[in-house]
Amino acid sequence: MNEILQLKGTFESSKFKGGGAASLPKGQKVEVLHIRSLISQLVEIEKFWHNHTDIKGALVSVHYDRVVAKSHRIKELLKESGKSTNSSIRGSKFEHHNGNICHVFTHFISLEALRNTIDLLSEIERYTMSYFNGIITNDEFIQISKNGIAGSNYKNYRLANAIIDCFYVSYFDIDTDLKESPKDSIVTIYKTGVDSIELLQSIGINLGKMKMLDDTTFHLKKEELDILKQSMPYLIAMSVSDISEWNKEDILDNHYDEEIMTIPDPTNEPTIGVIDTQFDKQVYFTKWVDSRNLVDSNIEIRPVDKEHGTAVCSIIVDGPAINPNLDDGCGRFKVRHFGVAIDGKFSSISVLKNIEKIVKENTDIKVWNLSLGALLEIEENFVSPEGALLDRLQNEYDIVFVVAGTNKGRSTKENMKIGAPADSINSIVVNSVDFSNQPASYGRCGPVLSFFHKPDVSYYGGDVDKAIDVCEPLGKWGRIGTSYAAPWISRKMAYLIHKMGFSREVAKALLIDSAAGWNRRDDHTFRVGFGIVPRKIEDILKTNEDEIKFILSGTVNNYETFTHNIPVPRDEKGFPYIARATLAYYPKCDRNQGVDYTCSEMDIHFGRVMERNGKVTIKAINNNSQGDENGEKLYETNARKMYRKWDNVKHISEKLNSNARSKKVYGAGNWGLMIRKKERLDDNAGLGMKFGVVVTLKEINGFNRIQDFINLCRVRGWLVNKVDVELNNTIYDMAEQEIEWD
Repeated sequence: MNEILQLKGTFESSKFKGGGAASLPKGQKVEVLHIRSLISQLVEIEKFWHNHTDIKGALVSVHYDRVVAKSHRIKELLKESGKSTNSSIRGSKFEHHNGNICHVFTHFISLEALRNTIDLLSEIERYTMSYFNGIITNDEFIQISKNGIAGSNYKNYRLANAIIDCFYVSYFDIDTDLKESPKDSIVTIYKTGVDSIELLQSIGINLGKMKMLDDTTFHLKKEELDILKQSMPYLIAMSVSDISEWNKEDILDNHYDEEIMTIPDPTNEPTIGVIDTQFDKQVYFTKWVDSRNLVDSNIEIRPVDKEHGTAVCSIIVDGPAINPNLDDGCGRFKVRHFGVAIDGKFSSISVLKNIEKIVKENTDIKVWNLSLGALLEIEENFVSPEGALLDRLQNEYDIVFVVAGTNKGRSTKENMKIGAPADSINSIVVNSVDFSNQPASYGRCGPVLSFFHKPDVSYYGGDVDKAIDVCEPLGKWGRIGTSYAAPWISRKMAYLIHKMGFSREVAKALLIDSAAGWNRRDDHTFRVGFGIVPRKIEDILKTNEDEIKFILSGTVNNYETFTHNIPVPRDEKGFPYIARATLAYYPKCDRNQGVDYTCSEMDIHFGRVMERNGKVTIKAINNNSQGDENGEKLYETNARKMYRKWDNVKHISEKLNSNARSKKVYGAGNWGLMIRKKERLDDNAGLGMKFGVVVTLKEINGFNRIQDFINLCRVRGWLVNKVDVELNNTIYDMAEQEIEWD
């Protein structure tokens, strides 16, 4: 087996050089009938908001004719003076129209901006009828772009942008949420010109501090939500049930006397955080668990309320001793356990408040296990409050959540969607497989927001033929469920971060890369994720002798972060390899942006360095040329499908087949890596964001070329470190020893 290599060196960076001039898509046109229709819609919307002055402005939903890239969102229509239209976006969703998925963005603007848009479109409409017979083709568009409209007060670029906006916009509307609300809910309203508390008080709804999750999200009783829907239905951005109910996993085996289980006292082992139901301090490993009950003191804690939390902790502390067939080589872990719920139902808003407080007060914990999940399916157009909180905490703190993929009952429909908080994008979401490596019978599926691949990975959670053994208050039991798959992944992440010293970005990339291998499992069913994580930690930290696996990590501070200086060994025919690469990062997310949830994008290009049109470029292994000069121009839907645009995990790979051939050598024979950063909003949220990349090169003839690679890298100025598992464990043990001074 070859050791994994860490390459440390200098990345270069460059700023965005700007795009080309705006234009209509080739062969397309804008007709005056469409412009008139948009004007008519905006006039009706203006009348509505003149009669409804409670929000001191206007909410306007822009319905597009497709999934649009940021560059194709409206730039001039609904524009506030001196501001970008991005700044007025308050939410986004998908709708199905004529068999296609289309974007809908909701903007909050002033009535002045609304009137200005009507006037602008009216001038374009009159000019189009007078001079272009009611049709603007590319020729007419170019004429307006260059010469403007005679006598108009509007600048040429504003007229041009408005015409392009008309091409992509299908219609304008005021969207409302009138769906039935059967129970208490967590409601998010659009951010407007009036404080949320003041706005709701005006219709008789009084919010106390305990009911508020943030400035626009709060708990409402059913009767309060009904009042809001009757008075201001246009104000509701999203609502979900507040009372979460979770599926308890099945018991398969009878317990037996736990006295046979023993464990030494803890010493310097890493600590994993667990947020779950209560913990029973009578179990044999109780010294390994620092348990804290955060449930209201007025609520009685029953024995059944301690089963789930205790079982999860037992796997994290001593899973390999309880399940020798799943010995991962990671050793034991201490647990800091927080009991935030009892068996059955719990209030989401109460758990959310507890989780934020827990993380803020325990910043030394890097890996958190969360095996609680809602029975209800996730929503199509927005992330749950629970998932959004986990994403925000992971962006703000250097932590990672490992989340169970949630379970379905045996009588539940086949393709049941996962439940909150398994829709957290930054978290590692874990589904279960049985011991035959098949998706578990109780497994639920993604995707999230019709796009994000969830779950991320799968692991052994037992099934009807064979369970996972856990320790509960009354002894040892056989359980099945994603709750018992997730802790095994928490153990591996904690090992990679604490004992191997990897960043969370690198650790996540390693984990997903090991699950994907050369035959990734994620498919249209969205049940397995990228694949099944190997049982043994050494199978993540070492690779075959015909493979070179190396790690690159860095920070993005510009549009492009790159190196063209990776020296890959070659033979007389060229580069005898197939390659794959996995990228992981933790972007800022914004729940109020709906389906456009992740604020920043990293686009990965890895492959041979070559010259094209007098400029250096990378011939990516997945043929990705987005952003290259004269590169591929794609509709947003295709960019997401082909290159996972906006996803925070990218796994690109060439196919492993028997007739693979050596690759051509270009120029100096270097390989390169480029990360291109893109932003959805105008706040540059991705500045300083860290990334981790794991690259694997497989020699197609079976030769071991790792030493040649090491030598070449060192000559090129790279600092090359071998990931020595035993040495890193020794260093960790020495670093954690307490020194007694005389």
